[in-house]
Amino acid sequence: MLKKCRNLLLVLLLSSHSLYALAAEPAMVELQNFLNTTRALTADFKQITLNESGKTTQTSYGLFYLQRPGKFRWDYQKPFQQQIVSTSGKVWFYDTDLEQVTIKKLDESVGSTPALLLSGDVSLEANYLLEEQGVEGEVHWLKLQPKDKDSTFKYLLIGLAHGELTGMELSDNFGSLTRIYFSNLKHNINIDPQLFEFKTPKGADVFSE
Repeated sequence: MLKKCRNLLLVLLLSSHSLYALAAEPAMVELQNFLNTTRALTADFKQITLNESGKTTQTSYGLFYLQRPGKFRWDYQKPFQQQIVSTSGKVWFYDTDLEQVTIKKLDESVGSTPALLLSGDVSLEANYLLEEQGVEGEVHWLKLQPKDKDSTFKYLLIGLAHGELTGMELSDNFGSLTRIYFSNLKHNINIDPQLFEFKTPKGADVFSE
């Protein structure tokens, strides 16, 4: 289950406090605008995983929820049902087919991956090399490359257009490439707090690390 989940924790949405000092480059400005104006977010997503040869190995669909600071939820609906829920410094991974729940501390579960940025305590400048990647259509791309040699991923690309998050691309150390496309984004709507309170299903095996 963790192998299927590792590319997700992307996730992707960064602490605005760490961006104020960044130079006014297009992609950085887009990201800053997004963070400064977003306290909550819901979106549909499509995730495509490719192997080393560039062949698609899996395409998944689901819903993403964000409540800043530090709360997020990924509901994978097709082709397999999975949930990843983060709140209060912990992450719950639930695989419906395996009826298995794994609980980890946020920092231990993702190391230096993008999901750690959701904690709001990470400085981008201190932990990542930031590089503008130019414009594709109307989308500005920003590359985040971890300075930590033990990071579980090589780089993360974040795409934004008109202050809106449009997509991400993550390259991991196993040769896989994950692309996530967002649609139907809704900003600053009221999200049921219970969505971020994971309740272990009856009969599920629980592993805590």
